[in-house]
Amino acid sequence: MFYKDERLALFIDGSNLYAAAKSLGFDIDYKLLRQEFMRRGKMLRAFYYTALLENDEYSPIRPLVDWLNYNGFNMVTKPAKEYTDSMGRRKVKGNMDIELAVDAMELASRVDHIVLFSGDGDFRPLVASLQRQGVRVSVVSTIRSQPPMISDDLRRQADNFIELEELKDVIGRPPRETPAEPSPVSYAVGE
Repeated sequence: MFYKDERLALFIDGSNLYAAAKSLGFDIDYKLLRQEFMRRGKMLRAFYYTALLENDEYSPIRPLVDWLNYNGFNMVTKPAKEYTDSMGRRKVKGNMDIELAVDAMELASRVDHIVLFSGDGDFRPLVASLQRQGVRVSVVSTIRSQPPMISDDLRRQADNFIELEELKDVIGRPPRETPAEPSPVSYAVGE
């Protein structure tokens, strides 16, 4: 439930939202996403969090980050860390949970409603704290993927759960045939 006079802020866990949308077979149109939530209330900020591979000559997510930055999103990025696991596989670690939590806590006194685009159960204590401060929290993710992309604890804690698949016709666009669109690097969740 949204109210037109509510001050809203969006907090998008980039890699988590990307993975959830991909699991449902669609791509997010961020211009439509922003417009949809501007329609639902008085949107003060839209934050997008992602880690970037800085040492690569070309980062596949860079064009998306640049576009979002120029189109009304507050970008919060940091360099991703690369490492080799015990099996010799190259892994990337780029968790943005702390940055998102700190920003949400700092903005809590200025908003009525926060929309969190993530299914990460690590955010349950953040949601509970925001609620204690009088902020309503909606969480956008999916239970329709296999496995579900949202933690049951997070879904239960939220004031409102928004099934991402139900937003598909509003904020989605059909997947492209060619790999022309950059995709965020898949990060190890919870690291």
